[in-house]
Order: sequence, then structure tokens, then C-alpha cells
Amino acid sequence: MSANMDKHSSEMEFPQKPMETYGVIGICGVVGNLVARVLMDHGHHVICTDIQNSDNCPFLYTLTNYNTHIYLSNHPESFFKSSNYIIPPPSLSKTSKLFQRIIESPAQLMEVDDLLELINPDKPVICITGTNGKTTTTTLLKHFCYNAGLKPTEHGFLTLQGNIDYIPPLQCRLDGDVAVLETGTEGKKGDLKCILERCQPSGGVITNINPDHLNDTHDFMHYARIKGEILEELQGKMIIVNADDPTIWGLISELDYHGKVVTFGVEHTPQGEGRKRCWCGREIFINETLAGVGYYDCECGLTHPTPDYLATNINKNRFTLQVSGETIEMEMGITGLHNVYNAMGAIVAAHELLEIPLEDLKNYIKTFKGVPGRMEHVYNDGTMELLVDYAHNPSGVETVLRELHKTYDKLAVVITISSESGRTGDVDIMDKAMYNADFIIPASYYSRQAAEKYISSGKIKLTQKEPDEFREGTLGATEKQVIEGVKQGLECDVDAVVCIGEAAVKYKDNIKLLIDSTYNTL
Repeated sequence: MSANMDKHSSEMEFPQKPMETYGVIGICGVVGNLVARVLMDHGHHVICTDIQNSDNCPFLYTLTNYNTHIYLSNHPESFFKSSNYIIPPPSLSKTSKLFQRIIESPAQLMEVDDLLELINPDKPVICITGTNGKTTTTTLLKHFCYNAGLKPTEHGFLTLQGNIDYIPPLQCRLDGDVAVLETGTEGKKGDLKCILERCQPSGGVITNINPDHLNDTHDFMHYARIKGEILEELQGKMIIVNADDPTIWGLISELDYHGKVVTFGVEHTPQGEGRKRCWCGREIFINETLAGVGYYDCECGLTHPTPDYLATNINKNRFTLQVSGETIEMEMGITGLHNVYNAMGAIVAAHELLEIPLEDLKNYIKTFKGVPGRMEHVYNDGTMELLVDYAHNPSGVETVLRELHKTYDKLAVVITISSESGRTGDVDIMDKAMYNADFIIPASYYSRQAAEKYISSGKIKLTQKEPDEFREGTLGATEKQVIEGVKQGLECDVDAVVCIGEAAVKYKDNIKLLIDSTYNTL
């Protein structure tokens, strides 16, 4: 990267290129960074600027292999004079001095949406949505692509999930053979639709829809309709869905979807019983294989279909794939029934949308070792294991703890979560933990509040100091609260301790340091 950084080079002039020059403001932000890379990947000449200095520009590493001029610490006059078009970040106020400076410059203003119209995706675009399993399904599908010789587009931000706002639409326009995009929602009507319209997907996957990402103003069916916006965008195309989820299966009829529907599911002994609201207004009784999915039959006629792709004979990391009379023995590099579901979604998408042979997928799946922060082992001394997992909603917590209890006789869970569903979600998470774990350590303020009614059970193990109130989205615990919770968990007589939540993953290196200091001094 040829970069002119900070005040020392802020007024450096450079020769004009015969091609038009695109000036990108906000290169230190996610959107500005992606805009610049999209333009350069498509052969355009780009110069960049940001008011931040290099110490406060976290994504410069993504530009290492690009040849672009970068002005940091200010917006020099040479930037405005040299640009034919200027693209500011969407967050820039139209009343700001900087915006006025753009308007008064000789350059033409270009919004990010103008860029998205100028440059369309030139590759297959697969969008993956759902409540749980999106990240693993997306990452596994990319793994299949890499092994098949296809290059997926990557946003490249090491610390960001990148599944909302402008990130997926810009990511699918980066250099690559295929775009595999995790597409999330903030729970507002139209936000997923807006992302999908900008992505122009050729196909999609819905992993599941569970009542876990709800705030106090929306009910489950409202949330399900938001997830269903992917069906509206893929009318006449192909959607791959989890047939074991009655909410998804009913949504296809509810939204009058016209396109190719390919289903996947599992054949497995039910692990519990659950209920969900049907689109007819009744409650559906579900013999659950996982939380919210399984075998169902509603009086309105909504009946569990026979999946096109079916996983049978499931045993930890092995299963038999049945499709069109053909059977293929699959062995995964990861384990758990939830990962069988994730694998099925990725397998179907790879085979149906990218035409990768099933026998090839059989070989590729063995080498996939999972996603960091998903049932990630951080310590094992032969008698006790410590894991971290990103699970942060009721069905996710239930799934993780159910799967772990299949492997470990006695399990302790450290809860660092602040549920995005508020008090209801915190209580639901605690209820799931009480049912599926032997000991619970409420490390976050909100999990401590939800644990109050269970104090007399003998399962709750409290840290010495009550956690102070702290919340940043689903990040419900500070570094200190996580460490104190893990310390308490390690004192429990169990085979495994799992620390769950966004904070568990964020501070996993600190947990490793705790383990090193604890066990190296024994």
C-alpha cells in the first residue's frame, strides 16, 4: 500500500491519472474502507481521507495489498481538487461543515447507494439468515467454496461479524468468485429487506426462526415476518429452508412464495417438548430435536414435510445423508446435533446453488474445525475442560448446554449475557440453564437478577462480589466479571465449565491467562 499518512504528508500533491478519481471520506470506518476496496477491485482510481490518525484507524491492514493514497488526520484541499467524485460515509450529517465543503468542491457528490447501483454483483450471491447457526453455516459454506477452488468475497474485518447495514452489500461486490453472506437484522421491519435488495441474491438459506431476538415492542410473529423478507427478495429464485421448523415452513405459504424450495432436516429422537405460535393463530406442539424445531402437526394443516435432504443415523460427528434415493456417509470435523443442522444447510446450498458434487463435500466437511468462539476449548487437563461459546439467546443457550451434557456428566455454566429481549430473555436463559446444567454462575448483573428465584436450589454459585450493572447490547459483563465468574466455575466439582455469551468470547484470551496462572502455580 502506498499511503500518505498524518500531518507530514497531508498536502502532498500527486500526478493526475487519465481515469476518473474517486475520493472516499472515512477510510478508517467500516463503510468507507469497503467502498474504497470495492472501487479498486473494479479497476477504479481511488484516494482516501479520514480525520483520524493512524493510531486510531483500526482497519488499515485490509488495504495492505492496494495501491492508494491515504490522507489521515485531516482532509487536505488537494483531496477535494483531485477527486472527480467524492463518497462520504452515510453517517455524515448533511448540515456538517465537511458536507458543505464537498458540495462546494468541483467534485460530484456520490452516495454509497449510488455506488451500489453503479457496480452490481458479478457473481453468485448467497444470503444466509435465521436466528441461530448463521455464522457456522456461512463459514462452512465458504470452507466448501475454498476447497472447490472458488474464492468467496471476504470483508476482512477480524473483529467484526459484519452481517448488517452496508457490510453485506459492499462485501458481495469485492473481488471473488462467489459471495456467501451472513445477513442479520436489528429487529426492525424492512431492515433485512433493505440489505437483501442491495445484495441482489441469487439464492438463500434460512437456518431457523426462534423467539430469541425480540425487544419489548415486538412479538414473535412480527420478528418471523422480518426474517421472511428474504422470501420476498427471492421470489422466483431458490430458497433453502429447515423443514423441521414450523415457523419457516408456514411462512412460505403465509407469504405466498413462488420459487424453488429445497428443504433439509434430521431424523433424530426428540430431546424435549416445545410450543410455537402457528401462522393460523394456534399453538403448535413440537417434539423437539433442538429448541424450536422437530416434528409438528397443526390443526390448520401445517404438517412437517419429508425433507429433500435428510440426515439420519446421527452419532456425534457422523451422519448419513439421504437425498434422491442416494445415501452418503458424512463425517464432520465438528460435533453436535446443532452442527448437523448447520452442515445440512451448507451442504444443500453448496450442491444446489454452486453445483459442488456431494462426494466432494463429503471430503471437504472432514477438515472444517468450526468457528472460533463456538464450543471452543480453552483448557483440558484430562479431568476437566473449559470452553467458551457465543450463545446469547435462550434457544442458543439451550442447544449448547444440551449438546455438552451429552458429552459431560456434570456441567457448570458461567453466564455473561445481557439478553437483547430484556428481562424476559434473561429469565428464559436462566430457566434453560437450570434445566440443562448442574451449576450456574451468574457473572453478569442481569443474569444475577434472573437467578434470584433459584438461589435455594443449590445450583446457583454466586461470585463474591455482586456484579455492577453493565450492558452494551448483548455484551452483559465486564472483563473482571467474566474472570470472577470463571474462577467460581472452576471451583465446582464438574467435568466441564462453559462460559457463554459475547463477553465470554471477547475475553477468552483473558480466560486463558487466568488458566495459565492458576494451573501453572499448582
